[in-house]
Amino acid sequence: MIVQTLEGRRAFIRDNTRLQPPPHTPELSLHLADEITPIWTLTEEALQEIGLPPPFWAFAWAGGQALARYILDHPEIVAGKRVIDFATGSGLVAIAAMKAGAASVLAADIDVFCEAAVGLNAEANGVVVGFTEVNLLDAPPPQADVLLAGDICYEKPMAEAVMDWLRQGRASGSSVLIGDPGRTYFRKDDLLKLAEYQVETTRELEDFAVKRTSVWTLP
Repeated sequence: MIVQTLEGRRAFIRDNTRLQPPPHTPELSLHLADEITPIWTLTEEALQEIGLPPPFWAFAWAGGQALARYILDHPEIVAGKRVIDFATGSGLVAIAAMKAGAASVLAADIDVFCEAAVGLNAEANGVVVGFTEVNLLDAPPPQADVLLAGDICYEKPMAEAVMDWLRQGRASGSSVLIGDPGRTYFRKDDLLKLAEYQVETTRELEDFAVKRTSVWTLP
């Protein structure tokens, strides 16, 4: 399988995932893997590189599911607005924002597979989502009405960098919403909790089959 092209990566995703609804957003459908080890191994083989991070685009992570659920239930947050979904992965949160009536959504991720995943998943849900592979952390946040980030605090350096970037965006006038299932490096001392959910996950990815996951904002 040649994955050097966008169409090659789209074919790889179609061949190795299944179109299915995430547990917490059953009104949406995504191309998702059922198990992490096979898709991870196949991704490394396809890219001829060992030691890659997990294929985040192949799973609906708890933080993203909670954030997507909140947006779908509170469409006024994004309706008619310009939205950026940071570290979009599968595009779940970006798609939820478009479904909720956002004027535009830019999904951002540095993973080479995410453009293909977001495109396929957007098509499956009848929406159009923009995409950039530029590392947005290298500059101040672009102008946007709303910044979204689901499950971005796995590692301490990344968590600190992203939270500082989101705080810059808030200081510039953007609304900020974050979905997080209690990751160790998630700093929430200046955040306001908006909602809490019990999100079904898989024990392959998480320490519990159901994760208590919250949606937060920078007031």
